[in-house]
Amino acid sequence: MRVHRYGTRAALVDLPGAAEVLGLDAALAADPPEGVEEVVPAARTVLVRFDPGRTTFERLVEQLSGRPLEPSPSHHGDELVVPVRYDGEDLAEVASATGLTEAEVVERHTGAEYRVAFCGFAPGFGYLTGLDPLLHLPRRSNPRVRVPAGAVAVAGEYAAVYPHPSPGGWHLLGHTPLAVWDTEREPPNLLAPGTTVRFTAT
Repeated sequence: MRVHRYGTRAALVDLPGAAEVLGLDAALAADPPEGVEEVVPAARTVLVRFDPGRTTFERLVEQLSGRPLEPSPSHHGDELVVPVRYDGEDLAEVASATGLTEAEVVERHTGAEYRVAFCGFAPGFGYLTGLDPLLHLPRRSNPRVRVPAGAVAVAGEYAAVYPHPSPGGWHLLGHTPLAVWDTEREPPNLLAPGTTVRFTAT
């Protein structure tokens, strides 16, 4: 773990990978240090924003250094089950690129255990770890101008559900009717970091 100053009100923690990010995020959620106002996990870092009137950067570094980094059980309630109709535009292409049949792609996608590592790109867009290594593919060389809300996709080492219509370069495997992002709901995001997720075929 390496901790850097990030302006006058935040610290940026460098970690080896997503598992350690999830571990630190869970540890800080369970027992936040005095003065911490916000924790923002990312792929290999955790940003910790604090109130300089209640703590200091040096004190925060001491408190962070003793935190466990092991992956922990979800701290966002029960497992989220995402029903998917596997009829995505890229399903056949993913099958061809991986040497699997379309049915085997679906089997491997639904057979994995996922955890939301962090959110980015757009509000509610969660990056899910746990994707079967055989489904790791680079992003499409030609991104789409518009991907519909609910599209279930993979790219690199991650799986995702598009929370609302947006451009996108991920491979589309299918679609879910589940609204993972709804500003009229509290909380609006079903895919908050730390959430465990399972996909099921419908």
